[in-house]
Amino acid sequence: MARIGCGLLHTFALLTLIFLTSVLHVLVHKDKNVSLAFSEEWRHSSDISHRSVQSQKNFSNNLNLSADPRTHTRDQCSLAVESRIDCGRDRSLSRADCEGRGCCYVPLPQSGFRGPPWCFYPVRYPGYQMGPMLPTERGQRAMLTRSAPSFLPRDIPTLQLDVMAESLGRLHLTLKDPATPRYEVPFVTSQSRGHKDTHNPLYDVDFQPDPFGFIVRRKSNGRVLLNTTIGPLLFADQYLQLSTSIASSLISGLGEHYTPITLDLNWSSVSLWNRDMAPHRSANLYGSHPFFLVQEGDGQAHGVFLLNSNAMEVLTQPAPALTWVTVGGILDFYIFLGPSPQSVIQQYHEVIGYPMMPPYWSLGFHLCRWGYTSTNITRTVVQLMRQTKIPLDVQWNDLDYADQRRVFTFDPQRFGDLPQMVEEFHQLGMKYVLILDPGISSMSPPGSYKPFDDGLKRGVFITNSTGQILIGKVWPGPTAFPDFTNPTTQDWWMDCIRVFHNIVPVDGLWIDMNEPSNFVQGSVDGCPDSDLEKPPYTPGVIGCQLNSGTLCMSAQQYLSSHYNLHNLYGLTEAIATHRALLKVKGTRPFVLSRSSFPGLGHFSAHWTGDVQSDWEQLRFSIPAVLLFGLYGVPLVGADVCGFGGDTTEELCVRWTQLGAFYPFMRNHNDKPNAPQEPYVFSQQAQDAMRTVITLRYSLLPFLYTLFHHAHTSASTVARSLFLEFPTDPNCQTIDRQFLWGSSLLISPVLEQGAVEVTAYLPLGTWYSLHNGQAYYSKGKYILFPAPLDTINIHVREGSIIPQQVPALTTTASRRNPFTLIVALSAENWAKGDLFWDDGESLDTFERGDYSYVLFFAEESYVVSKPVKLNKSLDRLVLGEVCVFGVQTRPTEVWANGQKVHDFSYSPDTKVLTVPGLDLPMTAMFTVQWS
Repeated sequence: MARIGCGLLHTFALLTLIFLTSVLHVLVHKDKNVSLAFSEEWRHSSDISHRSVQSQKNFSNNLNLSADPRTHTRDQCSLAVESRIDCGRDRSLSRADCEGRGCCYVPLPQSGFRGPPWCFYPVRYPGYQMGPMLPTERGQRAMLTRSAPSFLPRDIPTLQLDVMAESLGRLHLTLKDPATPRYEVPFVTSQSRGHKDTHNPLYDVDFQPDPFGFIVRRKSNGRVLLNTTIGPLLFADQYLQLSTSIASSLISGLGEHYTPITLDLNWSSVSLWNRDMAPHRSANLYGSHPFFLVQEGDGQAHGVFLLNSNAMEVLTQPAPALTWVTVGGILDFYIFLGPSPQSVIQQYHEVIGYPMMPPYWSLGFHLCRWGYTSTNITRTVVQLMRQTKIPLDVQWNDLDYADQRRVFTFDPQRFGDLPQMVEEFHQLGMKYVLILDPGISSMSPPGSYKPFDDGLKRGVFITNSTGQILIGKVWPGPTAFPDFTNPTTQDWWMDCIRVFHNIVPVDGLWIDMNEPSNFVQGSVDGCPDSDLEKPPYTPGVIGCQLNSGTLCMSAQQYLSSHYNLHNLYGLTEAIATHRALLKVKGTRPFVLSRSSFPGLGHFSAHWTGDVQSDWEQLRFSIPAVLLFGLYGVPLVGADVCGFGGDTTEELCVRWTQLGAFYPFMRNHNDKPNAPQEPYVFSQQAQDAMRTVITLRYSLLPFLYTLFHHAHTSASTVARSLFLEFPTDPNCQTIDRQFLWGSSLLISPVLEQGAVEVTAYLPLGTWYSLHNGQAYYSKGKYILFPAPLDTINIHVREGSIIPQQVPALTTTASRRNPFTLIVALSAENWAKGDLFWDDGESLDTFERGDYSYVLFFAEESYVVSKPVKLNKSLDRLVLGEVCVFGVQTRPTEVWANGQKVHDFSYSPDTKVLTVPGLDLPMTAMFTVQWS
């Protein structure tokens, strides 16, 4: 049926009436293959070579288009129901309206808010015609023209197609108006990384000249990955649409949404429009990531990225197929051929930027609450955490600290000694982070609030359509919003941060409310009545209007209107904040941003927003974290124990166990709710939380090394099983478990009252991290005990995991001895590595100021190989080696040729433990047994 969404609910009655008055004997045609028959020349072409004009004419003649778009043969409308492309996305259509557009009208004997359309495009719907392909400096170019206008207002009759083969596995296609410049995303640019050889690409591309469409195939097997000939290309001023088939139903991405790891293709849709909205189903959330990855079903994968920051909706259907609809900009597609899922991610991150290298301390445990209403209360939290010996690296304050909720201030009564408190935390080896909202109070008396007064003088604020400062409303009341696309604003922001940091030496900044959020619709004065505020088509966003909960779309920024730049607001603030901390502190910046767009991970971490304290949100936090790994934001986590509502002791213990394996771990709570710091619970709960947080701290050298690889080669940190085991069909949709890198498998309890967990073990040997017990799997689910004090973690055979004796802070733990967990494979080998630097200096890898050590195990020994050394490993030693899978009891053990007397072996678990070592990490060492 026609689309039912924002502004269209009133049409449901009309559609019901249409259905009731339709003929009862609706003909439902059998499925037909709607793929177009390409000539052998087109089918087997090996590159994007220029097609001769004669070939295009022959191809067009073979299509046999009807001269009258309102007249269709039965074959043209005889599409399989699941393959129908909706002809009424912009509005609901009667039969007359539908046929007036030249579309097929075939009602179905069912109704509802979701389902196949009754009005749909026929096969070979007239559209743009493609001219000859000509060479350019970057690739090839063709012009597309329409012989007649489309049904859309202000459609664009001529388009320019540019096709660029940017690497063996990356294809770039753009469609834009050659006559009139249109808004294009300015911030995401291709990185220099990546193999640029294009002589033998992994893809073939065929072009259908009339009506225009393109087909991308995988060259190795001829599989069609994208086929845009299934529906028309539409390109108007405020409505751009392109449909394509997809190679399988296993599609992940198109965030940020509350969703499993794979999307629902049963006539569903997702809207991409950054919104201050607590996670729940069928809602556009804080970020927009118009990228998806498709598992092709045989271990191969590909990805697609539409570089467009306007409001958009992506409609999915069971064919499988999807339709992109966006309300502005251009169509700027990147297609990544992989062929492995992990290489798709690498190719995508080459475009949007590799993730930043986080400071080591940011991987520790963070604690926050909206409701720590004074420095004394904040100090008490830290004291109680230390008294209960639960590790804590970073103490946070929410907006409680600010004077009248104005950023860059602190309350003189409740937080008058904030600078001293921060210095006290530093003396304990801890760090301090506070919140920084973008909304700048505009109601303070002149001369009393420098950030606004100075910003007003320097012209840094977003203006309305008449050039006056746009005033919204956030926590401090009436507020102005900085325009971070303006270079002057970036300088002003840096000055604000510098002045505040000189008084309160914060270690990082938390940028919240940066969608941007607004408690009034548009502005306190409303918004003008214009096509920007009410475009001809509005995606299915919460609030049904683009300016709901944010600024007027007609608001003016340095680069363009907010209509075009809205989804980039959080990214631009993150860039400005990252650069400010870089200059002010001179060490590795830590920024945490709620709003996101592709490229955020190059500058900032992310958390998943205002999650509720319930079991479902605990469960869905896993795919949320995994998807942000695909989006290039590996330093990500959900608020441990939940933000909204009261947690329970059991839920908080289970969430802490899971949260200990989020790449970013922070317990954060809303002020009306019951306290949820670890120390408020029973002794049993405290012990369970302490155990798992301490385990996290012991694993930080391994986690830090994973972040090094993410930063330098775009590998994933928290990793979906399908990325590591792409040929295992059982791993394709698993999102109740995940991996750290390739080596640690995490299987948390996600149900209330559960004391067991059913976990899938892919092919191979997996060892319990807790005791070294081996499990030999051919790819099966196993039921594991999971009492309240346990989370099941398994080490993959062939892995060596570097650990370190934990302490209450990373400052202390980084001085402690290392441990190696050696998980022997069935062939008695294993390998691992360690990246180590001072944990906070800038560009240590790029400058070569780091240590890197490889570890190998074969047969009956473990050996280290320092590849590169600097002073960061000086005075650090290897204290213990635990070897899993030693089948025969050793009689003797040597360390660097010296006999070791104090070792143990368990015949039940086949674990050899060699403690009491004191081997320098800066030199090659060998531990051997026989």
